Amino acid sequence: MTQDKAREPLGTRDKILAAAAAMIGEDTASSLSVRAVAARAGVSTGSLRHFFPTQRELRDAVLATIYHHVVSEEWIHDRSLPPRDRLVNCLRQVLAPAGVGDQAREAWRKLYEAFIAPEPTDEVRAAYLAMDREGQRRVESWLATLTQEGALAAGDNTRRARFLMTVLNGLATERALPAEESILRSETETLYMAVDCVLSSGAAPRS
Repeated sequence: MTQDKAREPLGTRDKILAAAAAMIGEDTASSLSVRAVAARAGVSTGSLRHFFPTQRELRDAVLATIYHHVVSEEWIHDRSLPPRDRLVNCLRQVLAPAGVGDQAREAWRKLYEAFIAPEPTDEVRAAYLAMDREGQRRVESWLATLTQEGALAAGDNTRRARFLMTVLNGLATERALPAEESILRSETETLYMAVDCVLSSGAAPRS
């Protein structure tokens, strides 16, 4: 087997992910149907199913790829900074793509049209939950790193991550709304308050 042949499966997988990412960029709620993605990637549906047997696996993989390019993991491992600064920097990266002002309003318009205005069909729900799932996974991984270092007490990182995700959602909404003061200054204060709350927490109470 030649080297080109050995690399062919990886090339096919990358083509599929690139096509799916482009489709999500054009329509956040895209169902990523097998036929549409395969046609966009220029591969057979059989090849797509070989790499991604289900649409959930495809959507999770493409969103993980997008997050990998948009959200760097380097900040959380930079021990030259205190843990709270590292976590705040990671969270800032999640907010950065939304922009501010007109850019933030346009982002929210697209979000509304994709997930709020339409009926919550299975396809719409799957598209949104995949995005939410990958965001949650990223935040949990940052918290797990801090827990392993001893900077964060062992506890329910899933609940902690959900709290931080809720804060991020609120801040993203504020970016699209009129503001009198510097939104970035108040945003930084809120992020530090949320991070301090998480870092000072012990094990989550049992319900």
